[in-house]
Order: sequence, then C-alpha cells, then structure tokens
Amino acid sequence: MRCASCGIAENDETKLKRCAACQSARYCSISCQKDHRSKHKNLCKKRAAEIREEILFRQPESTHQGDCPICLLPLSLDHDDSTMMGCCSKVICDGCQLANRLRELEGMQEPKCPFCRHPAPKTDEEADLNRERRVEANDPVATREKGAVCYENGDYGSAFQCWTKASKLGDAEAHYRMAKLYRDGEGVEKDSKKEWRHLEEAAIGGHPAARHNLGVREGGKGRIERAKKHFIIAANLGNDESIEALKGGYVKGFVRKEELGAAIRAYQAAKDEAKSPQRDEAEEFQRNPIPELDFSTESAWVNYATAPAATAPAAKMSSKKR
Repeated sequence: MRCASCGIAENDETKLKRCAACQSARYCSISCQKDHRSKHKNLCKKRAAEIREEILFRQPESTHQGDCPICLLPLSLDHDDSTMMGCCSKVICDGCQLANRLRELEGMQEPKCPFCRHPAPKTDEEADLNRERRVEANDPVATREKGAVCYENGDYGSAFQCWTKASKLGDAEAHYRMAKLYRDGEGVEKDSKKEWRHLEEAAIGGHPAARHNLGVREGGKGRIERAKKHFIIAANLGNDESIEALKGGYVKGFVRKEELGAAIRAYQAAKDEAKSPQRDEAEEFQRNPIPELDFSTESAWVNYATAPAATAPAAKMSSKKR
C-alpha cells in the first residue's frame, strides 16, 4: 500500500492512515492528505455517500430497546410492557418484574431491583437521587429520561441539552426525540436537515418508529423504492405501521407479493420473540391489577417499598402460578 499523495510505501516506520470519510485512500501524513484533497474530494464524497447508504439500509439485529437483561428476550416496542429501573437504568420486562415481585412477597423479602439488587427507593426523592447518579456517570438512558422529564415540564432547552448528550453517547431514542425538537422548533430553531439526520441515526440504531417516519418522508418525495426499504426494515423489527404501509403498497402495486410475504413472516416472528408465559401473565395482572403487585412505574415501586407486607395477595398469586 502507498500514500495516495506522495506514493511512499507503508513500512515499519511509516504507517498509512485511511481517509476518515471514504475509508479508501491512505495517507502517510496530514500534509499529504491536505495536498491531495482537491484531487480526492469528488471521489471521497461519492464513496462516503455510498458507505452511508450501506449503513442506513442495513437490517439491525434488534430494535433499539434490546433485550430484557434477565430473561434475555427482546423487549416489546410498547413502553407500557417494561419499566426502567432508576438505580441501574436497566429496562426490565413486566414478566420479570412480576416474577420478582411474587418472589419477594412470598418470601417476605425487602423489595430490590430485579437486576442489580439495589434496595427499592423509599421516597420519590431517593428515586430521583438514584437517577441523577446515573446521569453523572454518563449513562445515556438515564440522561435521556432526565431530558424526558424536562420536556414534560415544558423546559425544552434542558431537554435539548440532555438529549444532545444522550445522542452523542449513542442512544437511538434520544436521536428520535432530537428529531422531534428540530421538526417542531421546541428549544431550537426548526431545521429539517438536522431533523432528517437524527431520524437516520435513530433508524440505524434500530428505532422502528424513526425508520417508519423516514419511509413516510421518502414516499412523500416520490422515492418509492427507498420508502419501501425503510418500511421493510421497520416491519422486520415488529413495527405495526410499517407492515400496514407495505400492505397498502401491495394493493397499489408498489410492493411485490413475495416482498410482502417475507415482511409479514419477519414481522410475526419479531412479535412472537417478544412473548413468553411470564409476560402473558403480567399482561393479565395489568388488566386485573392488585395494588401490592403494581409494577407499572417506579413510583409504584416506591409505594411498594414503603407499604406494610401483605400476605393474602402473595398467597393468591402463588396458587395461581401453581
């Protein structure tokens, strides 16, 4: 291999570095890279765009939600089916939350986080302190959720700061929320280019809703093939809106029968992977809640930690499980 500018060959003393944008040309020094810039510029832009396209339309292995760290099954796209723990920022599925709650009630044990075993906070202030510690530790999930609290309180500027930090730490959900800020001009000036960029970053990170939104935008611009690619990727991750969009595209002749069939199979497989008997049982309890077993929010967890032990619900739950 040789330097694209001066032609010097790589050896033990001279190490060549790739162009960061296109990853094709190599240079022995920064001065050589600057000297070669005028000749390399057009090719570099073309190759960098090709690499970006390859990354953008690569099927993610999982959604941005990832897996429950306890049962290791994919987390549902419905945020109501899981809870983020303030002590460790882990997102636990309701099935594992329920199993942990039952074990604690039946054993008359002090409530603890199902993952890190940190004692449950006894007050909302203690819960807030736990989350703030995670933010100070540069935890992207905790930082993003702090931004969500700021946004709900109408403090868009602080939300922007938190989501900017979380997005730089690689959080796909933060990118998605940043896109909304730039779309609506909340805390920032409206900027469609930055909105689009953040949607792409969220989609690359496995965010199905961001991917679907890109498909809608591409379709609105008449770029049907690009829109279809986005919808297929999102449907493969279990996105409801995208599978419906593909069905509509099939009716209009934009989507082939085999493409729709493959997408439906992948969509159903993604849905099935997020199911388990424990999660079905948790869903049943959500429909018929028992106060002592409320695990829908961390505030409910706080109430549980400070409430007196209740044996009757535990016995009822135990008999149901058997």
